[in-house]
Amino acid sequence: MSKNLEIKKTVVADIKDKLDRAQTVVLVDYRGLNVEEVTDLRNQLRAKGVEYAVLKNTMINLAIEGRGWDEMKASLEGPTAVAFGYEDMIAPAKILSDFAKKSKKLTIKCGVCDGAFLNAEGVEALAALPSKEVLIARIMGSMMSSVSKSVSCVDAIRKQQAGEA
Repeated sequence: MSKNLEIKKTVVADIKDKLDRAQTVVLVDYRGLNVEEVTDLRNQLRAKGVEYAVLKNTMINLAIEGRGWDEMKASLEGPTAVAFGYEDMIAPAKILSDFAKKSKKLTIKCGVCDGAFLNAEGVEALAALPSKEVLIARIMGSMMSSVSKSVSCVDAIRKQQAGEA
């Protein structure tokens, strides 16, 4: 086996490992970004625990084989960078979407969230979701509202039965 083939197999195995560990994967076209912009983007992603790598389309294609993401193959044209989100499901989509809106150079191709393929619109919809902390706060607020109303209702019944005004 040639050394070049061994290197390619190692790269594909590494991509497969990252795909297995990542909660969210987003593919982007980074054409037109200068070094300063790419550095800024990498710093934003790294701060949220997202790994960003420029990968060859053929290597990505080999790594996604058998995963049921055949729609992704159509997006594997031109330069491709991949963001692997390991900690926060929404972070890669949100950061890349915000960056794309500001720079007008970065283009979101597609993504995968929790094993499900997302087209560019799906990635944008994922980016529009509130953060995990905000969602938890909303749920807790809803629960507390119900509890508060129940307590008020029980207190009113108690007052009525006690003959209070």
